[in-house]
Amino acid sequence: MIRPPALTDELLTRLRDRVAAQGDATFTTTAVFTGGTLATLPESSPADVRAAYDRAAAVQPEWAATPLHQRLAVFERFHTLLLRERDTVVDLLQAETGKARRDAFEELCEPALVTSYYLRTAPRLLRPRRRAGLLPGLVGATELRQPKGVVGIIAPWNYPWALAIGDLVPALVAGNAVVLKPDSQTSLTPLFGADLLYRAGLPADLLQVVLGDGPTVGGAVVDTCDFIGFTGSTRTGAQIAERAGRRLVGCSLELGGKNPMIVLDDADLDETARTAVRGCFANAGQLCLSLERIYVHDSILDRFVAAFTAEIDRMRLGASYDYGPDMGSLTSARVLKTVSEHVDDARAKGATVLAGGRPRPDLGPYFYEPTLLTDVTPDMVCHAEETFGPVVSLYPFGSDDEAVALANESSYGLNASVFGRDRARAAAVGARLRVGTVNVNDGFTAAYGSTDAPMGGMGASGLGRRHGAEGLLKYTEAQTVATQRRSVLNPPRWLPYRFYAAVMARSLRVMRMIGLR
Repeated sequence: MIRPPALTDELLTRLRDRVAAQGDATFTTTAVFTGGTLATLPESSPADVRAAYDRAAAVQPEWAATPLHQRLAVFERFHTLLLRERDTVVDLLQAETGKARRDAFEELCEPALVTSYYLRTAPRLLRPRRRAGLLPGLVGATELRQPKGVVGIIAPWNYPWALAIGDLVPALVAGNAVVLKPDSQTSLTPLFGADLLYRAGLPADLLQVVLGDGPTVGGAVVDTCDFIGFTGSTRTGAQIAERAGRRLVGCSLELGGKNPMIVLDDADLDETARTAVRGCFANAGQLCLSLERIYVHDSILDRFVAAFTAEIDRMRLGASYDYGPDMGSLTSARVLKTVSEHVDDARAKGATVLAGGRPRPDLGPYFYEPTLLTDVTPDMVCHAEETFGPVVSLYPFGSDDEAVALANESSYGLNASVFGRDRARAAAVGARLRVGTVNVNDGFTAAYGSTDAPMGGMGASGLGRRHGAEGLLKYTEAQTVATQRRSVLNPPRWLPYRFYAAVMARSLRVMRMIGLR
């Protein structure tokens, strides 16, 4: 089956009409399970990006002036629609990415959780806040949260629904307009999200979707919009930060990861091995949060290997629009090439393949087996570089200190896991890791799914956070409005300034003593 049941000609026509593109240029996307053509879509130009920005900017002030409860009503309806039409979303995700249906369903849930969270918390986070004024009783101060304007969001191919819709929802809630640039291969799913938002009552032109080449169309988004949200590679993120910095425009960047997992000597090995399968191979390892390095205490190494390889052997791979397979396909020939090269390089240099280690063209053009390597050394590409596929390397350690040191030997700092029956000890080990999120006895879902807590990276894994208060407030500018009842800093004309300075100094000392300032 090239097209999923939900992708009808009528739906495809409606989604094409959502693209901000005036020219005749088009491109095609691939049905990942078969390698055939999935859809032909309009291609935007840099001029289309500028026009999209202008349309969005024209309607943004009215949206920002709309009372928050009226803005939130749109997202209440959107939340209902996305859950009602979940099968369409999941079908589109599978068709465009090749992921297993269970992974597609879990991706569907991210914007649902994010929308629900900001429906609850936005009134508190965005309300005016009283701040202490210069002199109590004489000066009052209020902190307001003003929207940035037009936010540009550049979303990746691996989670096109979660990382496009999940990011633009708080941007819109905060009163911004959005120009969204999804990856070309995975354009249909975010276009359907835009369609649902407009069906939920989002004002016309407030959300613009542009499609096309990353450096050209994505570059135009970076050079045009008032704030940039990007998820993707560290190399591209650094380029975006530089270009945004030249314009003094803010950005939020979630970038790559070479995420470690530490298995302490008191871990429940059966449960740890079962959880590690998901942490390493969800979405065929095409996840910034995926575990690619496993450090196991040497006293339990053999038992963990036996349990983990047994779990890998139980995994079902397949290309189908049902919930049978545990793991689906890689998304493109480019990703398959990278994964194959990493494993072949490691094998050639002496690594041992304990499970997997080969492509599976019998299942589909881009399938690769879940793979476990050991004896991996620093001269192997997969030792330090992000593979972004179903490949994980195994290393022994002898103490908690050694495990922390090994886990921190990376320029990345996105996600980590620590497994152990003594949860306090495991959490203490996790707190020593230089990463943005730590999961105790889980791979990545516990931290990522806790939408009240911030999620993002340290070091080469990025800047800024999604989720939590920061996930909304980053799309705003803090503005202070200070009101003075009468002049407090201009001394009377008859008072020499040296006497005024002495009085002010004594006043500041007194206020400090009694806790007013």
